[in-house]
Parts: sequence; structure tokens; C-alpha cells
Amino acid sequence: MPKPLGGLWAGRFARRLTIAFVTTAVAAAALTALLVNLAIGARFDIYLDSQRQAREQQIVALLAEEYQQTGGWRPESLNRLAPAVVMAGARIELLDAQGRPVWSSAGFAMSPQMAAMHREMMGIPPPGATSRLPVVVDGTQVGTAVLQVPHAALPAADAQFRTSVNWLLLGGALVAGVLALLVGLAFARRPTAGLTELTAAANALAAGRRDRRAVVSSVDEVGELATSFNAMADAVAREDELRRVFAADVAHELRTPLTVLRSQLESVQDGLTAPTPAVVDSLHEESLRLGRLVADLEAMAAADAAGFSLDRSEVALRPLVHEVLDGFTGHLAERNLRLVTDLAEVTACVDPARLRQVLTNLISNAAKFTPPHGTVTVTLGQRDGDIELAVTDTGPGIPTEEQPRVFERFFRGAGAQAGGSGIGLAVAAELVTAHGGDITMHGEPGHGSRFLVRLPANETGDLDDVHQIFTARP
Repeated sequence: MPKPLGGLWAGRFARRLTIAFVTTAVAAAALTALLVNLAIGARFDIYLDSQRQAREQQIVALLAEEYQQTGGWRPESLNRLAPAVVMAGARIELLDAQGRPVWSSAGFAMSPQMAAMHREMMGIPPPGATSRLPVVVDGTQVGTAVLQVPHAALPAADAQFRTSVNWLLLGGALVAGVLALLVGLAFARRPTAGLTELTAAANALAAGRRDRRAVVSSVDEVGELATSFNAMADAVAREDELRRVFAADVAHELRTPLTVLRSQLESVQDGLTAPTPAVVDSLHEESLRLGRLVADLEAMAAADAAGFSLDRSEVALRPLVHEVLDGFTGHLAERNLRLVTDLAEVTACVDPARLRQVLTNLISNAAKFTPPHGTVTVTLGQRDGDIELAVTDTGPGIPTEEQPRVFERFFRGAGAQAGGSGIGLAVAAELVTAHGGDITMHGEPGHGSRFLVRLPANETGDLDDVHQIFTARP
């Protein structure tokens, strides 16, 4: 169920994302407003400066006209211009052609206080920068006007236009901020809702709720993350179930030989049973059964704790396989099983001890599940650049629904009553993978099983590679 905006805003990621949207939008609007203001201000400054220059040219034209009418510079005639100049807030100093002062409006100027009051009442800006303009009559410079003319006042309509533009820009920035806030919340809602759901599922899983899964509500990266999390949760739940089953099986497997050992030993101690060879053999068999179970537990503990290392070297595989098979000769004969081999001369860079462990597990399983007078076949060869080592039996096979899980640790299928802890094939698969190869199982129920190990013929690797058992599980 989607979270309300208030709950969404409480998320740190959503808050940061929304703030980023708002900040970007407001910054863009503010930058736009600043640039527009600068552009408008520059245009108005050019306009006002041109107005000031036009007024300066008007004053120079009046001075030139006065010179023409009087035939020269006559201060008493120039005094007629003083009131208009003073009321306009301008200042004039007139120099003749030789640069000598002729006339100045300073003598008619108001006091500073009166001038300031006059400018305020009339809306006249303060005098601007000083300009020196030539006074030309009939192509001859007859003097120089040193002028200080106030900047032209901005017309009311223009000032109102500029104010309106500023308000529009401010309003646009506010609208952009609000829109960015809404868009940020809308965009942040979807990914953060998925992350919130994923966090809740992870916390529930950590608290022991193995049935909790994340709801996948999108097909983006967050959805892919939720799907991966659910796959991981399924694997964890499956591992937990296998552990529980394994613990129950271990308890049962331990209880049976311990009960037999205790009852027989107590019977011997009480004198009820003589320590005959048959009794001793029975006790020995039960102790071996306990030893195998303890060895499986040690393998699991080593796998979970520190992994294993590979000590690679160039090994001739045919003698190695013969060596392992020689160890099973008596066992196969006792079970009336026929051994068939087809071994080619091949070499590979492997850890011989680890490969013996793999082969021993495969042959042991084949012998265990093959009925008397059955056949165990071991082949070794090379195909498509890979070394292939196969162990085939004529046992009952493995049910189709169990075949994908035979390499999972702790998994014990329908043949679990025959013994075993469900660790051997998992360890074998990891050992083969560590060598850069793979192991697969083929067969149909009722027609036996075939385990095929493929190893790269040219795999060298480091001679001290360290690999971790059970690093990943489907």
C-alpha cells in the first residue's frame, strides 16, 4: 500500500531527493531572474545614459546659440540661462577657446540643503559624472562646456514595467519551487516506497520471520533488488529447513548407534552377554557409523568456518583413479557388485587429495545405492578440450523432482534411510567448482544414475589457490 506523503517525507532519501528537486528549481528560477534583471537593467541604463547625453547636447546647443547671438561670450547674457540650469539640477562651467573660465552657474546655485530639498520635491536625481564638451560655432570651437547633468529619471511607465517584471520573476520562482516540491515528492515516492518495503522485509527476515518477502512493485533497479532479496530469502529459508531436517536426522542417527552401543556394553558388563566376535563386530560397526557421521559434521563445520585450499600440481589421472578404486575392491566384492572401467591416459593440474575426495564420494554413493549383482562403471577421457570423469550405477536412480537438489548441502532424498548426512555431494560439487570445472547428474528413476565431472584440461591457476566452500547457493 502506498505511503502517505507525510510518511514518505520522513524518509531521509526522499527528503534529500525532494530538497534536491526544489533547490535545483529555485536556483534555476533565481538565476533566470538575475539574468533577466541584469539584462533589463543594462538596457535601461543605456536608455537613461542616452537621455543624459541628449540633455548635455541641448545645453551645448543653447550655449552655441547664445554665442552667435551676442557675437562672443558675455557673462551678463549667459546669466539668463542660470535659473533654468539651476532648476534642472545641472552645473555648468564655461571656458573660452583658450581654456580660461568665462562663466559658471555656481554663483546661482542653491545651498546644499535647498538643493537636496529641491531635487527631492522635483524628483531630480543627483548630478552625474562631469563631462567636457566642445562648443562649436560655424565649425570653430569657441569654448568648452564642463557639465554635470543629473541622470535622467526613469519614466513612471518604465519603472512600473521593471517592477512588474521583478514580481513576475519572483512569482515564477515561487511557482517553480512549489512544482519542484510536488514533482520531487512524486518522483521520490516510488523508489523510496520500494526501499522502505525492502527495509521492512530485511528487518523482518533478520528478526526470524523467514516467510517475509518484499513486494515487487516496479521493474526498475529497486524492483530488481527486491527480486534478488526475495531469492536470497528463499535460499535462507531453504537452508534453514535443510538444517532443521539435518539436525533431526543427526539426532536420530546418533541416537541409534549410541543406544546399541550402550545396551550391548551394559549387557556385557552385567554378564548377560559374552564378548563374542559377533558382539565385538557389531560394536565396531556402530562405532564406524558414528565416525562417519562425525566426519560429515567436521566437513560441514570446516566449510562454514574457513573454506579449503587447493594444492595443485600436474597429475596423471588414470593412476589416481585406479588408486581410489583399489580401496573399494573389497567393499564392492562384499556387495556382489561388478566394477567396469574405461580409463584413458590424461593429465590435469589438480589437487590430487581433493580429487580423490570427490571420486571417493561418488563411488561410495554408487556402491551404496546399487543393489547386489549390479554394476558400477567408471570412465575417464577427454572431450572438447575438457577432461570427463564419470561414475555410473545401476541403482534405483533419483526421483526427477529431487535431481535439481542433489548438490544442496543437508539434502537427503528418498534414499535417506540408507544413511548419509547430505553433505558429501555438496562438498564434491564445491571442490569441482574450485578446480574450474562442473559436476552434473543424469539419469531416470529406475534406470540408475550417472555423475559426470568436467575439468578443464588446460586449467593451471595458482598452486596455492584458496577457495571458499558454499560461497553461493541457488
